[in-house]
Amino acid sequence: MASLTLNSIRQIMRAMVDNPGFDRVLSKVVCEMRVEEEHTNRLGTLHGGMTATLVDVISTVAIMHSERGSPGVSVDMNITYMNAAKLGEDVVITAQVLKQGRTLAFATVDLTSKATGKLIAQGRHTKHLGSS
Repeated sequence: MASLTLNSIRQIMRAMVDNPGFDRVLSKVVCEMRVEEEHTNRLGTLHGGMTATLVDVISTVAIMHSERGSPGVSVDMNITYMNAAKLGEDVVITAQVLKQGRTLAFATVDLTSKATGKLIAQGRHTKHLGSS
């Protein structure tokens, strides 16, 4: 699996924000990652803090791909942890913007096992977008 540098990720994010096109109104992001040792807790499963970070970051990318294209500021975020993802397991992360109003955006994020389809965690994220 190819590894991206922080600078590469910044360039990709900047290109996505600066180039309005059809993909800007989709407001859905699907990605996957393999649980590596640096993502785990002492039990060898995906750390809850890593899960929360994924909910935060991937939902923000989905919001940035919506009509306003603004990352906003977190107002509320909650995560429900349902199953463990083990070291080496591939996880599919799906973020969807549920609604974007004048000042707030609401997104949901599902983390599922690629192998079984079992729901690992589900998050909801509300972001303040500022005045339009």
